[in-house]
Amino acid sequence: MMSEPMKKSSCQIASWAMGAAAGFVAFVMLMALGDWDFIQAVFGAAVVFVVLGGLLSWILCKPLPPLGSVQAGLDEADTTTAAAKPAPAPAPASAAAPMAPATPAAASAAPAAPAAMVKDGTLLDGEKELAARKGEWTYAGTETAAATPAEGAKPATLTAARGGKADNLKEIKGVGPKLEKMLNGMGFYHFDQIAAWTAAELAWVDENLSGFKGRASRDNWVDQAKILASGGETEFSKRVEDGDVY
Repeated sequence: MMSEPMKKSSCQIASWAMGAAAGFVAFVMLMALGDWDFIQAVFGAAVVFVVLGGLLSWILCKPLPPLGSVQAGLDEADTTTAAAKPAPAPAPASAAAPMAPATPAAASAAPAAPAAMVKDGTLLDGEKELAARKGEWTYAGTETAAATPAEGAKPATLTAARGGKADNLKEIKGVGPKLEKMLNGMGFYHFDQIAAWTAAELAWVDENLSGFKGRASRDNWVDQAKILASGGETEFSKRVEDGDVY
C-alpha cells in the first residue's frame, strides 16, 4: 500500500503530464492553425503547460481530511447543539397546590350598584334649554355665505341706441364683436352708460356676461369708457379706429 507522500508525488506527476500533453497540443494547433512562428508557439505551449499543470496539481492532489476527524467534528457539533438546548421549565408549585378558599372579606364584598337608568323621552338640563329656544335662530355658516355671489344692482339700460347710432364699444379693450353684440342685447349702446356704472352695477354686469363673467372688472371697462365718453382716446381705441384690431 502506497504511503501518503508517494500518492501525492504520483498525483503531481500525472497532473504535470496532463499539462505537458495539453501544452503540446496547443503548440501543434498554434503552429498549424494559428500561423504562429516557432518561438511564439513554444511560449504559448509553455503558458498552457504551467497554468494547467499547476491547476490540476492543486485541485487533484490536495490532501483530504481523514475520515476520523470528520466524524469527530460531527460528534462535537451534535454535543454543542444538545448543550445549547434549554432544559424544560419546572411546573409551577401553585399548579399542584389546591386553590385557597376565598376569604370572608372577599366573599362578603357587595357588587357595585348599577348606574341609574335614564328613561326614554326624559330631557336633560341642557336639552330643556335648547328645546325652549327651538325655532328662534338658524345657523348661517361661512361656506353658505361664500357660496352665494353678490349679484349687485342692474344698471339703467336702453331699448335702442340714441339717435339710432350706437358707439363702437369694440374700442374698449376686452370687448370684441361677440361681447359688443351681447352688451347691445342687454341694453348698453354708449360709452357714457358704461362710464356711469357703480361698483354694484359693475358686479351685476360681471355676473351676467354669459361666458365672459368678470371680464368687465378684469379689463377696467368703466375707466376706459370714461375716457372715450369724454371724447378722448386710448392707445387701444386708436388701433381699433385704424383697423389694426378688427
